[in-house]
Amino acid sequence: MRLQGKHIEAVIFDMDGVLIDSEPLWKVAEIAAFRSVGCYLEASDLEKTVGLRIDEVVEYWYNQKPWKNGSTSEVVALIMQEMVRLINEKGAPLQGVSEVLSFFKSNQIKIGLATSSYQILLDAVLKKLAIKDYFDVALSAEPLPYGKPHPEVYLLAAKGLHVHPENCLVIEDSINGIISGKAAKMTVIAIPEKTHTIDRRLIIADYQVNDLQDVIQLFS
Repeated sequence: MRLQGKHIEAVIFDMDGVLIDSEPLWKVAEIAAFRSVGCYLEASDLEKTVGLRIDEVVEYWYNQKPWKNGSTSEVVALIMQEMVRLINEKGAPLQGVSEVLSFFKSNQIKIGLATSSYQILLDAVLKKLAIKDYFDVALSAEPLPYGKPHPEVYLLAAKGLHVHPENCLVIEDSINGIISGKAAKMTVIAIPEKTHTIDRRLIIADYQVNDLQDVIQLFS
């Protein structure tokens, strides 16, 4: 397929805020976990760390507002435990998920997933949304030295798909994810997450649309 002159052989999705409406759940889980160790944050504070891997999020806030009531690893574990519970209880796909996955599959475009979220959450989301069979590759940045905005998780996804990075399309919702995709030399579509204040830096993406159904229209 071609996208305004670019030959696209694979599409790689971010997960949180792109496939699943999980950002409100992250806010609930993080605020509760941080509060349990004496670190009091507002929902607006958490917009500063959207797209980072959760251990990097916790480390960031520990450096900003150090606490004494628990280790950073304990806070990570609390957040993960609550996120799995919330995904299983309340997780829902974002508008256009089934349509866009079916569109790329029917056009013989390889489909990947590259997320900064831990493997346990990746598995929970694929199961909850019943979309695992669409993906040729699904990778978590958990075991990598760095999560997004480092490009490694996207480069590994391209390698697993056997597609050159320049022939990959990335769909992201956060500035850290967009930087990651652009650094990997991929074409990036931004879909701003609706519960956050719109980040004007998203303009660095190659395209910006309202939802996944609009992605399909780019190929028409």
